[in-house]
Amino acid sequence: MLSRVADSIYWMARQVERAESVARFIDVNLQLNIDMPEESPTQWESLIYTTGDHEEFFKRHKTANRETVIEFLTFDRQNTNSILSCVRFARENCRSVREIVSSEMWFQLNTFYLMLMASDARQRAMESPDEFFNAIRTASHLFNGLTYGTMSHGEAWHFARMGAMLERADKATRILDVKYYLLLPESTDVGSTIDDIQWSAVLKSCSGFEMYRKRHHRILPDRVVDFLLLDREFPRAVHHCVQKADESLHAITGTAAGSFRNPVEKQLGQLRAELAYAQVNEVLKDGLHEFLDALQTQLNLIGDGIFETFFSRPPYVGVV
Repeated sequence: MLSRVADSIYWMARQVERAESVARFIDVNLQLNIDMPEESPTQWESLIYTTGDHEEFFKRHKTANRETVIEFLTFDRQNTNSILSCVRFARENCRSVREIVSSEMWFQLNTFYLMLMASDARQRAMESPDEFFNAIRTASHLFNGLTYGTMSHGEAWHFARMGAMLERADKATRILDVKYYLLLPESTDVGSTIDDIQWSAVLKSCSGFEMYRKRHHRILPDRVVDFLLLDREFPRAVHHCVQKADESLHAITGTAAGSFRNPVEKQLGQLRAELAYAQVNEVLKDGLHEFLDALQTQLNLIGDGIFETFFSRPPYVGVV
């Protein structure tokens, strides 16, 4: 497969997943606004810091509130991580590989883009945000379902799955950070109704509330962290995503499972092993924020390794 084609498919999947994840970030705050007795003055500002876009945001906005944050994270074309920008980039990548993807995938991604470009999109986002951002998540689910159900599960499909899984893992760590680091309550709130509401909102933003309750029943912080970080079966848990990304990487390279022939296979294998043997009590004892921060760094390095291994071109050396 041409590196250009692999690059486009990989980023097409990552960008769709990123758009959905940003919608999930916003959903955390919307859920908290509904359930909390009063809105925290830093609640929307924390969302900008969590997505890592705070410097760009404050260049154009004086304060972080519901209106400015939703506009910036959803429709701002200058913000390359906004939902509209992500879907637009994904659509262009999909357009460039029309001969590889199915017509159903292209149609769905085009429909997704047109939904965001509709004349009433901003009005819907402000007046009915729950309905609007749920529609974004549904559009992403439809695209992922079509990718799974209409695309041959060969090399191209594995590039798409690897991109989506790495993006999902990274954003799952950031959703956890919203609660544990930036929305951390006062010590008197730990274990209270407010604390339970916040952890429930985090689970709901990952579509994991029902699956968690079926397994653990009570909302307990250590079990929520274990479920979203180390669970092997829940499809939005970090460990599960890393596991699937590693499987796709080995399917692409043909390297035997449990071994490596290039640096990125080694990096991803080490991260998979680290998560396989991690214990939630040890993670919390050493500091969840610090663990998540290190995990995000590892995922970024793996992304760089994938680029260098599959997408980067060797420097041109002219004939003297």
